[in-house]
Amino acid sequence: MHTIPTPYYLIDKSALQRNLDTIAYIREHSGAKVLLALKCFAAWSVFDLMRKHMDGTTSSSLYEVKLGHQKFGGETHAYSVAYADHEIEEVVAHCDKIIFNSISQLERFASFAQNKPVGLRLNPGVSCAGFDLADPARAYSRLGEGDPERILSVIDRLDGVMIHNNCENNDFERFDELLEQVEHRYGHILKRLKWVSLGGGISFTAPDYPVDAFCKRLRRFAQDHDVQVYLEPGEAAVRHSTTLEVSVLDVGFNGKHLAVVDSSTEAHMLDLLIYRETAPIGDDAGEHSYMVCGKTCLAGDIFGEASFAKPLQVGDRISIGDAAGYTMVKKNWFNGVHMPSIAIKEADGSVRVVREFSFDDYVNSLS
Repeated sequence: MHTIPTPYYLIDKSALQRNLDTIAYIREHSGAKVLLALKCFAAWSVFDLMRKHMDGTTSSSLYEVKLGHQKFGGETHAYSVAYADHEIEEVVAHCDKIIFNSISQLERFASFAQNKPVGLRLNPGVSCAGFDLADPARAYSRLGEGDPERILSVIDRLDGVMIHNNCENNDFERFDELLEQVEHRYGHILKRLKWVSLGGGISFTAPDYPVDAFCKRLRRFAQDHDVQVYLEPGEAAVRHSTTLEVSVLDVGFNGKHLAVVDSSTEAHMLDLLIYRETAPIGDDAGEHSYMVCGKTCLAGDIFGEASFAKPLQVGDRISIGDAAGYTMVKKNWFNGVHMPSIAIKEADGSVRVVREFSFDDYVNSLS
């Protein structure tokens, strides 16, 4: 792998398979269908593996709908916070179900649905989210309809609803509690539908997650309301499957030992900045601690702190973890920093580069 120039994202198919095995188990034992959330992960070079264990994709835009339809297959669910007039026909042409964010969007565009199943985003007003920025049930949320009476006014035009009110929720009891609240307030609505998507943000591939209890709860929900349940995992599907491989460009000391690498949080792992988090770095074991920094001009371009067995030197390579979800889909050309290539590690240990980026890509993105 050291023959591949850094930086590059390395997707490990064996690690990905472990998540997919859990998904396959959930599909079999709960009866739920599982769709990949393309907003989180859309590296289509591994869709050949993922489609064997998932039922399709869900999207947030026209381009994601088309990507899911063309590259993944299976069921393609279309959703958008707001569809534009010029794109609705193309969205419908590439989807199997279309979900509207609001009743006003439903009334504006339902006539374009061409007899395809129609859904509405339901916002129950309760959620599990560690960040207000990512909380779909935050005050004044624009994400979905919450008034039962308003939803009932259009119930005859709906086949299903999508509920997305979890964000990195690894607490099954909290998930169960939220679902009970949804059933209590909207049970009379759910019983009139054919399908219900419970969205993503449920960390069912996390270590020690009670998968059997989760399956039992999903099956009970489906039976109680006579609906097909869908899940829309993003992070859960790709957890711990990908690293960002970088090289040390410079080392220094300014009250702390610093290592500057040939990548950037703002350009290549943007959520670290947005949510003020740090990344898991290397094995984080040893006596030599460093703050690992990106190479852009942003003062806070810092991946995090980690310990190493030996002092870092220019040219050393470092693996930065949790680099699958919301990374490649958000990468950008800030500071003109070289865009990481995308590589895949096969089950036999071989590595192949599937995408490289050049100066021409940078130039063409600007004008």
